[in-house]
Amino acid sequence: MSRTLYLAGGVLVDLVMRVPRLPARGGDLFAEGAEFTPGGGFNVLTAARRLGLPAVYAGAHGTGPFGDRAREGLAREAVGVLLPPAPDEDTGFCVALVETSERTFVTANGAEGRLDEADIAVLLERLRPGDFVHVSGYGLAGRGTSDALTALVRALPADVLLSFDPGPLADGIPAEALRTVLARADWLSCNRREAGLLTGLTEPAAAAADVSAALRARTAAGLVVRGDADGCWVTPAGQDRAAHAAGRRVEAVDPNGAGDAHLGAFLASLAEGAAPLAAAARANAAAAYAVTRRGPATGPTRAELAAFERSAPPSS
Repeated sequence: MSRTLYLAGGVLVDLVMRVPRLPARGGDLFAEGAEFTPGGGFNVLTAARRLGLPAVYAGAHGTGPFGDRAREGLAREAVGVLLPPAPDEDTGFCVALVETSERTFVTANGAEGRLDEADIAVLLERLRPGDFVHVSGYGLAGRGTSDALTALVRALPADVLLSFDPGPLADGIPAEALRTVLARADWLSCNRREAGLLTGLTEPAAAAADVSAALRARTAAGLVVRGDADGCWVTPAGQDRAAHAAGRRVEAVDPNGAGDAHLGAFLASLAEGAAPLAAAARANAAAAYAVTRRGPATGPTRAELAAFERSAPPSS
């Protein structure tokens, strides 16, 4: 069955600044490097598309230099665009301060921060049985997108797979929107911190089986709790016990976009018919590959992933 991944979220432009550390409040420092690059949901779309899953951006985008840059990036990665540009506003941007093992974001929303019922109707008309739709906590927490995305989730046909990543704004999602998406999602993917925000279990020691069990109490969706180099824990729908997929130890140079690479690879593997645990193991490899490259959209192609899996075996 041919499937397409639709992102009902935001693609914006990242100003990525690599820094040795964050400056003290009121302080200053020189960045070691900087670049403008498409970001946000772009990274998930790119990661999935590079591994063979057709992908379409179904969110809003603006008219102006940032909108142009976002569309150029999507076209370069052979990702489709569903909606026409908004005529009265440019796409927004995000300042990403990237340290060796951490990143800090500050976002200024633009056209991608708005979505209405007419936009959602266009997506619902396009969907076919077996397609994937992905929504994130960024969109559900946004004042200009939350209502439309909640309506989309309620209207999705049963034969369309819904993927949900709550993201770092998990605790800022309106309660009704969160209940709606948790009730409908087929897969929920999050890192340990985000799992803690959803469950209240914030201790690192509770991030594996305990957090997965707490998440299961809130949703019947399949669960993926990402643990960076420790791999991830997978609980398919209908099961209560989390299985561990081992990670791969690498020398990380840039953590930005690793979770997106993981999610895109996981969805691409599911679309090919992989079992959830096998899809998660492949996603672990894709994320490990991504952190060894600089930039937010560094998910591998099929050939790059195959070579990397041979050279960097899973941790024991």
